Amino acid sequence: MLDQGRAEEFYESMRAAMLTELKTPLELRDVEVPLPGPGEVLIRVEACGVCRTDLHIVDGELPAVQLPLIPGHQIVGRIIELGSGVTEFVIGQRVGVPWLGFTCQSCRFCKSGLENLCDRAEFTGYTRQGGFAEFVAANARYVFPLSAEKTAVELAPLLCAGLIGYRAFTKTQNAERIGIFRVLALQPI
Repeated sequence: MLDQGRAEEFYESMRAAMLTELKTPLELRDVEVPLPGPGEVLIRVEACGVCRTDLHIVDGELPAVQLPLIPGHQIVGRIIELGSGVTEFVIGQRVGVPWLGFTCQSCRFCKSGLENLCDRAEFTGYTRQGGFAEFVAANARYVFPLSAEKTAVELAPLLCAGLIGYRAFTKTQNAERIGIFRVLALQPI
């Protein structure tokens, strides 16, 4: 049951670019729209960037890929449905979804602020279905509110390389100099 009701328009199927066999092109398929579970939101995808990690997954260079899979973890979109218990977001809110899609919140890594090292972590577009689709369900703890000032295409890369750079920057504390390498902007942001 949903706390705040269903989206105005309910969709039963969506188009998704799916990986059905490693080392093969993605297939455009009609699949069922995911339902947001407790603590999740359903997002209508506006844009999803392509990261090198997505290509590693497709090429079979990461272990234990469960097929079929919808890749993509640089997701920008708008919330159209709230799962039970979600109170920090509203229908219509613009949000982003990154690589890290779930952690246990109870292991030593999670408790010390190193949730990216969680042994039970789930990753968007790898161990969770991703954003190469019209809709995606995401854990609300790993969804970020986004401004409407930039386009979805401008914001999508920030949900991977941008977050990695920002996290590294926050760990520098009072460093006089820092270096960030291999940051590429295809257009000014």
